[in-house]
Amino acid sequence: MKQATKSRKSVEYYVDGILQGNRVVLAQAITLVESSLPSDQDLASRVLEKTIQKSGNSIRIGITGSPGVGKSTFIEAFGKFLTRLGKKVAVLTVDPTSQKTKGSILGDKTRMPQLATNPDAFIRPSSAGETLGGVANNTREAILLTEAAGFEIIIIETVGVGQSEVAVRNMTDFFLLLMLPGSGDELQGIKKGIMEMADLLVITKADGENLPRAKRSQAEFQQAVHTLYDRAGGWIPKVLTASALLSTGLEDIHDSISKFISTKKQSGDFATNRSLQDIAHMHDNFQQRLKDEISNSSFLRGKFTEIEALVKTHALTPGEAGKKLLGYFQQYIQAKAPENTRP
Repeated sequence: MKQATKSRKSVEYYVDGILQGNRVVLAQAITLVESSLPSDQDLASRVLEKTIQKSGNSIRIGITGSPGVGKSTFIEAFGKFLTRLGKKVAVLTVDPTSQKTKGSILGDKTRMPQLATNPDAFIRPSSAGETLGGVANNTREAILLTEAAGFEIIIIETVGVGQSEVAVRNMTDFFLLLMLPGSGDELQGIKKGIMEMADLLVITKADGENLPRAKRSQAEFQQAVHTLYDRAGGWIPKVLTASALLSTGLEDIHDSISKFISTKKQSGDFATNRSLQDIAHMHDNFQQRLKDEISNSSFLRGKFTEIEALVKTHALTPGEAGKKLLGYFQQYIQAKAPENTRP
């Protein structure tokens, strides 16, 4: 009996499917981008090169919030609101633990069941790899692919905490912070850095018995925002309330985002921010490739282990160790290069 072999799909298969808005092919292309296999990485690079001219025409919205704030419930309600306006919406999650759990894809779809079956929506988590930098790179590539597939609003949700907020802020046009209704004491638990990154704060679950508390929190956070932000002539974030359960406040949020984007485009800041993000992506991608090169080389891994042992015993200073490792890396690259390209 002849054994079936898995055939590798062509660049044209991915490119044609993406440009036609085929969500199955789009998901396959993102899986390709996340793969660590050199052959898959090469194929993914060619797919991105063929589709890059069709990307960049979306609004990228980052959404974060503490556990229990109702991020997924809010995103589903907001995503449905946007699709009713005729927009195509993609939701990408940045989850540093997804590579270990292997369950995020199903989890994200079950947390947003109505949006997951909406023909104008696409939901996908980013695979973590071993570092947050890997997540960020994968998510950036996923953004480009979803844009090329015709999605107009890209929502990037942070699932992890800490560094993930910074990573998402640095790949989006607008950053939304979700907050729970509560007393003024809650302000003490909010990291100043996260609040400073936000372009809009939204008090969630503003319904029923929570509504009075949400209104009090709105006033308290608005005061905190005016104290925190000192932007002469710049954008001062608003604090709004919303209920995903009742679908209230969503229009105000959409209007605030639209006004922000319009203001930034008129001033030229929108294009400047995108360019700076592209440069940052280039640097991050280069550093990730260096790490991958080291990880895949038994020679370099051995040298790192050898030098680390010398540093631990104080036989070598960290500075000298870095120089030696750079020398070994140069030797490795020179030995790997084709003979006609060597100096």
